[in-house]
Amino acid sequence: MAIKMLFTPNGSIAVAGDLSELKLVDSTGQPIDISGETKIWLCRCGASKTKPFCDGSHETIGFRAADKAAAPG
Repeated sequence: MAIKMLFTPNGSIAVAGDLSELKLVDSTGQPIDISGETKIWLCRCGASKTKPFCDGSHETIGFRAADKAAAPG
């Protein structure tokens, strides 16, 4: 199953699919272990204490995302 990313309204990015094909690395190049996971939620508000994963902080800080995704480039 292809990996699908859903940008939830004013919330996290839900990532689902064959996550064995997804490689996450931190800013130092170290891998982030997501083995065994079938769905993850990534922070996009910047306030999570468990970055890159969402901890629900977007609700506390009142994060508001753009209504529509911008075109790449």
